[in-house]
Order: sequence, then structure tokens, then C-alpha cells
Amino acid sequence: ILREIITMKMMHVTIQTQNFNEEIKFYQEVIGLSIQHEMNGMGRHIVFLGDNEGGMPIEIIDRPDAENSGNQFLSMGYKTEDVVKMRETLIKKGYEVSEMVSPMPQIQFFFAKDPAGVTIQFM
Repeated sequence: ILREIITMKMMHVTIQTQNFNEEIKFYQEVIGLSIQHEMNGMGRHIVFLGDNEGGMPIEIIDRPDAENSGNQFLSMGYKTEDVVKMRETLIKKGYEVSEMVSPMPQIQFFFAKDPAGVTIQFM
């Protein structure tokens, strides 16, 4: 009911990680995002990565004590032009990926983990 009163827009997804540089590299090289904003706040190095099409940015916070806690329960999905080719590319780059899943003939996807332990679904 509160939603009827206040209009909201999701602004970003935050990942706190001890694998800060690897995390940034993953979102740049695999997902194709670029650094939009970088800052040091509250004693932490923070980077926002996004695309140029208005997609939701990813905020990555350097947190050496994070032990990537909580990230194992976070999942994000990305649409790709060629899901089979994307899977092959990730395998060649050394990422662990799931088998291809196809619940219906016209639907195919697979899962991979980013360096912080976040599950990424590629469709």
C-alpha cells in the first residue's frame, strides 16, 4: 500500500567483496560494463559500473573483511546475443559454468559465478 503513495526506482545493486579488482575486471570484460563513477567513501574504495543504455549500475565496494558473505545468495541475470558462444567464452577464460539449461525449446541459459561469488545467469 505504501507503494501507491511513493514512487520508487531501483538505483543500483551493491556487491561488497574482498576480490575488488577481479570483480571490476569481470564486469568490464565479461558483462561489458565500464566505470561510470569512482570514489572513496567511509574508508572504502567504491566503483560504479554501468552501460551507456541506462541499465542498472553495479556498485562494487572494496571490503577486505567481506569474505564475500551474502553474495552466494545474490543472483543477477544478463541477456546475451548468443548464449552458447558466451558459455564457450567463459569456459575458455577459466570460469566455472553450469551445464546449459533448456526448460523449453526456445529458452536456453546457464549459470556462472563472478569473483565475489554472485550467481550470474546468462540467457
